[in-house]
Amino acid sequence: MNKYIKPSNLHLSISIFIVANIALIYGFKPDLWFDVKVLTIDELNIYKAIMGVYIAFSSLWFVGITNEKFWQTATISNFLFMFGLAFGRIVSIIFDGIPSTLFLLGTIGELILGFYAFHQFKKSKV
Repeated sequence: MNKYIKPSNLHLSISIFIVANIALIYGFKPDLWFDVKVLTIDELNIYKAIMGVYIAFSSLWFVGITNEKFWQTATISNFLFMFGLAFGRIVSIIFDGIPSTLFLLGTIGELILGFYAFHQFKKSKV
């Protein structure tokens, strides 16, 4: 079976595909799918920094797929990343209100990927 799509790597593969693409959107065209108005160079800088973090995590997840020694580290970082995003979005929903459908779906996706990554981690021989 292809190691990129086997069940123990599925959370990492899906995350790489989604997060790396979102990173590029945040970094270069944040208003493409999202209702944001980037007005200053400082705001552009923030989005580029987020892009860098997302690409760094995607790179770690790729290393976890291709090098078994890093699979646990990649998986732990994956569920923490996903749960961290979901937590922030839930806090925003509570304090700021309901976001667009795309962000609501993102929250659900982050929770699903986070729980799946955690399940894969717990299932592994730790």
